[in-house]
Amino acid sequence: MAEYRMAVVGVGATGSVLAAALLSKYPETVLVRRRTDLGKALKQKGISTSGAMNYRVRVKNYCANIGELKEQDPKIIFLCTKTFHLADLLEKLQGIAGADTKIISTQNGLGTEDLVADKFGKEAVFRMSLNYGASLKDPGEAQVAFFNRPNHLGCLSPANRQPGLEIAGMLSTCDLDTEFVDDIKLFVWKKMIMKCTMASICAVTNKTIKAALEYPPTREIADTCFKEALAVAKAMGYDLGEDYLQQALSYLEKVGVHKDSMCYDIENESPTEIDFLGAKIVG
Repeated sequence: MAEYRMAVVGVGATGSVLAAALLSKYPETVLVRRRTDLGKALKQKGISTSGAMNYRVRVKNYCANIGELKEQDPKIIFLCTKTFHLADLLEKLQGIAGADTKIISTQNGLGTEDLVADKFGKEAVFRMSLNYGASLKDPGEAQVAFFNRPNHLGCLSPANRQPGLEIAGMLSTCDLDTEFVDDIKLFVWKKMIMKCTMASICAVTNKTIKAALEYPPTREIADTCFKEALAVAKAMGYDLGEDYLQQALSYLEKVGVHKDSMCYDIENESPTEIDFLGAKIVG
């Protein structure tokens, strides 16, 4: 599938890193975000990332309106927006995505792939669990705090297994190590138990993940939330085992002094992704 044009919708911190990786090997990749000024800036200076992942790439194709994407005719569309934009985005993608277009949700949270499937069918949908953390220093400049390789990619229809293997291979050639897995929801749960627990705690206290885990009162809250999330996952058919909590804490220790993205949502007075995170657990 490498010969097909790709698009990255949403060029925040996470999307910028993904876009930079794709552009390093596939320069025709199209970027989409609702800011004309950002498009001009990115075409002038490109995208650069530093830290755990280093890229410096040019940007050739940019759309400031999702409608413009139809002219580009992408066959693989990566959705990297915040989850609270997802419903509106899927409405706008109708009429743009063709019958053979593959749509890959990379967003945080539980159930995003099901919303995409409701609109476009299971045959169109992939879900990707990203295992890197990034923040924007400036538009087009991302700092990658960590990358716990690999990312995971999966599909909802068995017919997409071979295309999924190809997409995972394509991403891996961009140094964005990605493994295709048969049960992507399992890996989403593994990541989201950590995200669902730490995002709200970090946002309320304005602490980094490391600081929240080292401060006894917030650590006590985190431990309780972890246990509740694990119980919900088990009830949904995903028993992650007795060792998962220690594995999760080892994973988070590698994250270090990194603020969860929900902290920046609060700072910017933006909506948060809580409806797809903790709310999915308590609901």
